[in-house]
Amino acid sequence: MGRRLILRCRAALVTTVFAAVAAASAPGVPLSGATAQAATPAPGPRPAAAGSLPPAAGARSAPDTSSALFDPAPARASLERLLPSQASQFTLLPVEEPASGSYFTISGTAGAIEVRGTSPATLLTGVGWYLERVAGVDLGWPGSSVGRLPDTLPAVATPLTRSASVPHRYALNDTDEGYSGAYRDFASYQHDIDLMALHGVNEVFVPTGAEYPYYRALQEFGYSAAELRDWIPAPAHQGWWLLQNLSGFAGPVSEQLVEARAALGGRIAAHLRSLGMTPVLPGFFGTVPADFATRNPGAVTVPQGKWVGFDRPDWLDPTGPVFARLAAAYYRFQQERFGESDMFKMDLLHEGGVAGGVDVAAAAAAVQRALDTARPGATWVMLGWQNNPTSALLSGVDRRRVLIVDGLSDRYDGLDREVRWGGTPYAFGTIPNFGGHTSIGANTGAWVDRFHAWLGKRDSALRGIAYLPEATGASPAAFDLFTELAWQSGPIDQKSWFAEYAARRYGGTDPHAAAAWEQLRLGPYSMASGTWSEPQDSLFAARPGLTAATAAKWSPKAMRYDAATVERALAELLQVAPRLRTTDAYRFDLVDVARQALTNRSRVLLPRVKAAYEAGDLTGFRALVREWQGHEELLGRLVGSDQRFLLGPWLADARAWGADPEERDQLEYDARSILTTWADKGPSETGGLRDYANREWSGLVQDVYAPRWAAYFASLDRALVTGTAPVAVDWFARDDSWARGHQRYPTTPTGDPFALAGEVRAALAA
Repeated sequence: MGRRLILRCRAALVTTVFAAVAAASAPGVPLSGATAQAATPAPGPRPAAAGSLPPAAGARSAPDTSSALFDPAPARASLERLLPSQASQFTLLPVEEPASGSYFTISGTAGAIEVRGTSPATLLTGVGWYLERVAGVDLGWPGSSVGRLPDTLPAVATPLTRSASVPHRYALNDTDEGYSGAYRDFASYQHDIDLMALHGVNEVFVPTGAEYPYYRALQEFGYSAAELRDWIPAPAHQGWWLLQNLSGFAGPVSEQLVEARAALGGRIAAHLRSLGMTPVLPGFFGTVPADFATRNPGAVTVPQGKWVGFDRPDWLDPTGPVFARLAAAYYRFQQERFGESDMFKMDLLHEGGVAGGVDVAAAAAAVQRALDTARPGATWVMLGWQNNPTSALLSGVDRRRVLIVDGLSDRYDGLDREVRWGGTPYAFGTIPNFGGHTSIGANTGAWVDRFHAWLGKRDSALRGIAYLPEATGASPAAFDLFTELAWQSGPIDQKSWFAEYAARRYGGTDPHAAAAWEQLRLGPYSMASGTWSEPQDSLFAARPGLTAATAAKWSPKAMRYDAATVERALAELLQVAPRLRTTDAYRFDLVDVARQALTNRSRVLLPRVKAAYEAGDLTGFRALVREWQGHEELLGRLVGSDQRFLLGPWLADARAWGADPEERDQLEYDARSILTTWADKGPSETGGLRDYANREWSGLVQDVYAPRWAAYFASLDRALVTGTAPVAVDWFARDDSWARGHQRYPTTPTGDPFALAGEVRAALAA
């Protein structure tokens, strides 16, 4: 209790003195000797090559020097959550943000570290840089080695300043809530936001509770509360409703659920604002129920057809007389519950949307006008995906107040975003996984080759980075490297970066850790661009078949790197010094790499099973099936040894949101189906959504994937013995039965990750 009081007093003291120290730390004060570290220029004007366009969407103008600087208390509160044992050794000092943008400076003696920054979040970014570059530890997403920090934090040899090269450091895909966990509590979101701030992010998409303004506004346009609760999908599927792809699935939602989610979304947005980060809220672009026009005279709606088997909601013509009134109501209710923002995310005609007879340019102008009426000067955030945004859409808007978060920057070659989008400001983005697959890897070579090259182009419109995995919390190296792009003044050397990452990931240098991460760099983290931005997924999670090549319909159908690199990485990780094996980061990585090595072997085994079956070799077939099933059994035990690979917490979280047994069962189905069937039979089977989010998690491996393959191999075995054709299996019926079940799963891990990873290594060697 006494230490907490001391910390509170210190925070209060810092708050009262920061104005005095700000002048001493103002940009332009030269740093001594090697302080600036040649590769890092002091804060100053942007290079001409990166800034010949008008100010980018959301660009920070020079601050009013007459106003007070910010309160660092929220940053200190985050620091105390992240580093409860060492937070008192940091002094956080606010400084004024120059026209050139965000920056931080770290300095100090042993046990007395000073961080100066231009916002609470940037102060945390400075702390994160100190932890990695000075203290030599990692606080990743997921995985931590901060337990290896000394009691007294090490001094900063020479002060170090880092400036953000771009104003926008955006995070989260429209799908993130559904695939990362729509039923998390505030503490979980708060922790994720703290981590994003620690890694330099300053803009975060917040879809939680986005149903609330629709729910309230549409009651003023002829709908009852019950009708709207039936139209709104359950939380895990709401991301696709916001994209105008579907409605109603796994519903109806309850009044208490709508209210609880709105309250949570409001807290998330408030926490972001307290750190000086921008909560990016969903905007209104015209999604309405199918019969809206019949209830609202003068309204013109355009049917949107189907999306992979789902009936899409209608689109209210933004150029018509009703749109502006509905948009105004939407933004009014949104502001009441979620507060202020100056960034709003929305995508017209997403993935096959139909314009009908609507003039797309005029419609876009009307959407922006409604936004500007409700939130003057706000930035419209659009996803760069497939053919969107089109030149027709962009021709209707003020492009200076648009930010395109590009989901394809590292996927295809020969991209020219300035030509494609006519100089519209955009953020260099990546989608390194789809559905939140547990597969390791990313096109990091494209990141380090392209980002600074694109930023330095003449007339470059590049104004940010956008970290857009379809689910977060599964690839700490990718998150760390990608977010660092915005804080390095020049291109990153990929090989050196991974060597440095290996040194801090487990809280100490180790030759075997370095060798392991060099193998991972050469393999899954050096996949080539041109076709995909993600690695192949798991055949253990695939729908059974002798020619199965992928679990999700749209995943790569073959290995995208040499599988031997992962096996060599596993062998090296098992030799890491015992003093480093106790870290949370090591345990996570060991399980993850062992899982990937075992998974990759399935692509070797399945063709052998096929060859034995087609040759009528019953003995060989059975031996290979035993090997396959032995790998699956070991995989189930392996992933059961780490909390991050357990199904139990995912389902328990969903049930916790229900007000009664019926709602708890309904929400559990929502959470189970998004991982397996995804939907009803039509969209799941014909539309191809089944197993889109395949995860190698304890519970799914044992009760969904392994039983499917066991049933399939049994049918092939009978066919070989009897000389008859294999019996067809209704796979959807099996999976749907599981998705609607209520079996409980462990919420705490069991087993020794090191011993289990050793078993994997031995099994692969055999």
